[in-house]
This record gives sequence, structure tokens and C-alpha cells, in this order.
Amino acid sequence: MKIVIQLVLWVVIGVLGYLVFNSVMGPVRFNKVKKVRYAKAVENLRDIRTAQLAHRTVTGKFEKDPVKLISFIDTAKFTLTQRRDSSFIRFNEILKIDEPRDTVVIDTLGYASIKDSLFKNNSHKDMMKIPLEGVDATFKMDAGYINKNDLRIPVFEAKVDKEVLLGDLDKDLLAQEKEVVSVDGVNGPSLSVGSMTEVMTSGNWPRTYGENDQ
Repeated sequence: MKIVIQLVLWVVIGVLGYLVFNSVMGPVRFNKVKKVRYAKAVENLRDIRTAQLAHRTVTGKFEKDPVKLISFIDTAKFTLTQRRDSSFIRFNEILKIDEPRDTVVIDTLGYASIKDSLFKNNSHKDMMKIPLEGVDATFKMDAGYINKNDLRIPVFEAKVDKEVLLGDLDKDLLAQEKEVVSVDGVNGPSLSVGSMTEVMTSGNWPRTYGENDQ
């Protein structure tokens, strides 16, 4: 009977030890995997932002259709210009004299492929796909306009839910991650860049993943 009790105690000690170890190492493993996956997703979000900013530069607006945005990168071109100061003489009808006037002249020098300028490695081709093995999903993207100070301003947003990136990990730790509010963390339930309610092109990731504004 004494041996049985000892065996039971050893089993209980082993179980408790495992639970304590897992309670310590579980968050460590979770954070390690999280950082790797977030970093991969951030790379794609940066590419999406670069593509959207190029689209706005050429067209004056952002694009909500991923297929059209990728096609735009493949075919569109930047206009290369040169700005220079100039002057001319204008006759003043009132004073009856010639007056020198300053002006700015913008010359068109040529055109440059957006793809060759910004995406020489063709990373834009897969920028909408979630870059995780075994995950068949894409980033959600939207674009439109908001009114600020009587101005109609173009905006865009691209994002992915944390559930998509971390859904196969510990559910309790994932639930905590969705509620994060910290300068060193990704706040909220998703990883995103841009906004449909604010004039911004920054991402919601911290500087540990690199610069988040452009």
C-alpha cells in the first residue's frame, strides 16, 4: 500500500511539474511563433502599402480591388518630371511698363515602370496572400474616401485577423493577444496598415517589426 501511495504521489508531482513548466514555456513558445508570423505578414502589408501609394500618385486615389491593383503595378508608369524656376516679362497695362515675373516650369523628362522601380523581385504578385504554409487566405483590403475639413480624401486599409495568423496556437493565449493594448505589441484583433476612418498609411505593428509609416 505504501508503494502504491508513493507511485501516486510521483505521478501527481510529475503532472504538477508539467503544468508549471507548460505555464511558463507556453507563452514563450507562443510569442516566438507569433513574432515570426507577424514579421512575414508585415512584409506583405508593406508591399500592399507601396502599391497603393504608387496607385494614388498616378491616379489620385487608392484601389480596393486586389486584382486591379496588381495589374496596375504590372502595367502603369511613373511620369518623371523636372521642376525649374523661370522668369518672363509682362507688360503692365496700368503703369504702361514691362514688369519681370517669376514662374515655375515643370518639364516631363520621360516615364518609368512602376514594377521595375518598386517591385523588381515581383513580390507584388503574392502580396495579397497570407504568407504562411498551410494557410489558404488573403488579406482583406478596402479603399474609398473620407471627408476631412471639407476635403474629400482618399484612404485605404489592408488587414488580416490574428485568428488567421495564430489560430492553431493556444486558444487562451490567442484570446489575450487579441486584447493587447501596448506600445510594444500589435493592438487589437488584427494586423493592419492604413485606415478607412483616418487619414493614415501607417501600420499598427511596433518598431520591433521595422518602420511602420511611410
